[in-house]
Amino acid sequence: MSKQLHYALFTGCTAKQSTPELLSSTLAVANKLGIKITILEEASCCGASHLQDFDEFLAHVLNARNICYAEKLGLTMITICNTCQLNSAMTKHALDNDPDLKARVNEKLAEVGLEYKGTSEIKHFLYTLIDEYGLENIRNKVEVPLSHLNIAPFYGCHNIRPSELHENANGGENPYNPTSLDSLIDALEGNPVEYESKNKCCGFHVELQANHTSEVLSGNALLDAMDNNADLMVTPCPLCHLKMDTYQPSISKTMGRDVELPVLHMPQMVALALGCTEEEIGLNFHVQKAKHLYSQAS
Repeated sequence: MSKQLHYALFTGCTAKQSTPELLSSTLAVANKLGIKITILEEASCCGASHLQDFDEFLAHVLNARNICYAEKLGLTMITICNTCQLNSAMTKHALDNDPDLKARVNEKLAEVGLEYKGTSEIKHFLYTLIDEYGLENIRNKVEVPLSHLNIAPFYGCHNIRPSELHENANGGENPYNPTSLDSLIDALEGNPVEYESKNKCCGFHVELQANHTSEVLSGNALLDAMDNNADLMVTPCPLCHLKMDTYQPSISKTMGRDVELPVLHMPQMVALALGCTEEEIGLNFHVQKAKHLYSQAS
């Protein structure tokens, strides 16, 4: 790369608490690729699509506040969570297209010395790697080809829907036939698995309200990947990961079939191919056993 890429990283809550392997592998990948990351330590939760149902205006203030810290640095804000990406993008879209709402939000932000200007873009790390670093550049950095692995890409909902909200931040990804994860797997010399459920919902956001429905949604995707000979699944969303990794025993009971499939965060897969350390990749944090992937990739 002729110019070093520099981004403001909005970690969200999950990567700092429930899935520390997501944050460590993201930072390891950035280091391997020479991407500079400044973590937005002042940022708070995005509302997780729950605050938005309770108080939409407060959710906009919260997300605008987070974006302001990236604006102060003059950097694009990157996310590593589909839900964080969606909620941050919804706020940016709303404020950039509604001057009255923007003024009301800025009135609240002024109380903490901030002003939302709309000068920073918001982009998921997946699309940062593909659109700005470049797949060929990533391919040239591969130290441990994943050619022995059949990898099922699971896109989840919030990076690809609604498409009109994301089209400027995800390379115009087609929500009915997404290809970004497939292309990234190919660049890492892995074998992308084609299966019908790759762009479906994992069920995370209805887990508490409709547990059976949630587990059927996850089970359908996991079994579809397994039935198409996947060795593992990869997702760019930590909430999809939490649902599909930690609930496999109960999903097995719901589906009436044994469900056993390692589920990796997208940066973990990249880190594995780039030769990052086991500590950086953090497969030991997974509930479904995945540590065997180290020996297979060596």
